[in-house]
Amino acid sequence: MVAHLLSLKWRLLLNGVRRSPAQLVGMAIGALYAFGAVAGLAVALVVLRWADVQTAHSAVVLGGAAAMLGWVVVPLLASAADMTLDPARFATSAIPMRQLLAGLALAGLIGLPGAATLVVALFTTVTWWRSVPAVAGALLGAVVGVLSCVVLSKVVTTATSSLAASRRFKDVSSIVIFVPLILMGPIFASVVQGVSRSTYYLPELARTVSWTPLGAPWSIGGDLASGDVLAAIVKALIALATLGVLFFCWNALLKRALVTPPYSGGSGKRGGKLGVFGLFPATPTGAIAARSLSYWIRDPRYAASLLVIPLLPVIFLFQSAQAGSYSMLVILGPMGAFIFAWSIAADVSYDNTAFALHLATGVRGVHDRLGRALACLALALPVVLVFAVGPFFLTGDWAWLPGILGLSLGVLFSGLGLSSIVSARYTSSVPLPGDSPFKKPPGNVAQTLAVQLGGMGVLLLLVVPEVVFVIVQAVTGESAWGWVTLGIGLVLGSVLFATGIRIGGGWLDRRGPELFAQLIVNR
Repeated sequence: MVAHLLSLKWRLLLNGVRRSPAQLVGMAIGALYAFGAVAGLAVALVVLRWADVQTAHSAVVLGGAAAMLGWVVVPLLASAADMTLDPARFATSAIPMRQLLAGLALAGLIGLPGAATLVVALFTTVTWWRSVPAVAGALLGAVVGVLSCVVLSKVVTTATSSLAASRRFKDVSSIVIFVPLILMGPIFASVVQGVSRSTYYLPELARTVSWTPLGAPWSIGGDLASGDVLAAIVKALIALATLGVLFFCWNALLKRALVTPPYSGGSGKRGGKLGVFGLFPATPTGAIAARSLSYWIRDPRYAASLLVIPLLPVIFLFQSAQAGSYSMLVILGPMGAFIFAWSIAADVSYDNTAFALHLATGVRGVHDRLGRALACLALALPVVLVFAVGPFFLTGDWAWLPGILGLSLGVLFSGLGLSSIVSARYTSSVPLPGDSPFKKPPGNVAQTLAVQLGGMGVLLLLVVPEVVFVIVQAVTGESAWGWVTLGIGLVLGSVLFATGIRIGGGWLDRRGPELFAQLIVNR
């Protein structure tokens, strides 16, 4: 039965490639990428053959532990993309559980991730080609380590199968994966700085990790090469025990999954609560503001567009700490205001076919524009105020507060007015409702890029007066110019906000049906 499952996985993989040319191209690109990565890692492991034992031990243990973590995180965030042998499909088959577990575990090695991990793991035997016991220990560790990677991945995906069936979990996971990518620069710089300050950082870290389930299988060969037989035996027992526990957990989870399929229906909720609709007046503007604010809270596409907002202070604090000065933090307010203000430039495009409700109910364009802008302002204004005022608690240069606050508010209000015009005139290529927040539909790319770049350029021109007076304050050193900037930011920003609402509302009244037709074409 195990051989039959392996044959089935192989046939399904080949049939999928033959049936879809796009999948064949993707497979070829993935194979080239995997080959390059495997070749590079294999060469590195061969070179480590002539390195000292401590260096080779640290590299192999930390690399193996990172591989195991990758097998946990990547399938989880990818929402279990490989479903060719979904366990739920065997719910009606009378396959003994032991054979099913063994077959599914070995089938996990068929494919690019499994094959690449296995090949690289086997190359650790070349690293420890220093004695027969070391090679044997490295081979044992490689086999146990790769199986642990596969089974650990199965345990996590099986345990979260009910969550993976939820669209909200998929949306949140696809957003969360970008957080470490955005913070990759500070994280990498911190690691490099920590390593440079301490020569013993990585060896100590590897020594600690080698006694954990993540690093134990990859440490056996190195311990035998250094002559520490007792440590190698203990770590082999840890690795085997970890694999046994993982199989036990997977067995229990799989039994439950086969008799209890994931439920993705909606949960029962009692009615009678208006939520954010109870916070706004019962007017067309209030209703649209409440509807838009509920989208900001519940629609992951809006959350993805503002993902960088809470990470800005982290990035700038790190850069300020590296530079030894917190002066660059003062641009947090204007930058946050710019991102918030431009976030509604594609608001109608995000509505998609739901925009028909605005046309069918006869809502005036000015009410539509004002409601959407107020919803964004309810979230943006507190954040921008914190971003504009907060840095001065660190810098202590309060003379710059009025100028930076005026620039931030000017960017926010002017940008919301401009976005109200842009979204009433142009449609953009945005993710469709229900799709991943990072999935852009094909088509309309050139217009979207032109509108985005052109609109941002116009916004920069609209805030030139505030920028000029900030520069004047910097040149003259007179704090009075900061209060002038604050007044101009409030007055000019409010005027441009009201003007944008009125112009955008007029355009929406005149060409609402044409705008809806463009939305239908862009689906």
